[in-house]
Amino acid sequence: MPYYVVHALDAPGMSEARAAARPAHRARLRRHYHDLKVHVGGPLLNDGGEMCGTMLVIEADSAAVVFDYLSGDPYSEAGVYETVQLHEFKWGLGQPEESNG
Repeated sequence: MPYYVVHALDAPGMSEARAAARPAHRARLRRHYHDLKVHVGGPLLNDGGEMCGTMLVIEADSAAVVFDYLSGDPYSEAGVYETVQLHEFKWGLGQPEESNG
């Protein structure tokens, strides 16, 4: 399966919405889904050290599967993100072992 990098930036003024949705967002990232696996994830930080976005590395069959997954994310549902970019990623250094589902 290919890997994808998600780079999402928060809309201005969404820090309270982000904080409220964060527990559900984090719990969802840790659930097992048969059609994808989140390998790496964490918040992006601005110059002041405050959360301002999200970066994820996801293994999935297609970009469509990733976009579908992201549409159900608590941050997406709360309108936290202003922009979401998705790029296929060729993993080199530190590649995880292949999973068997």
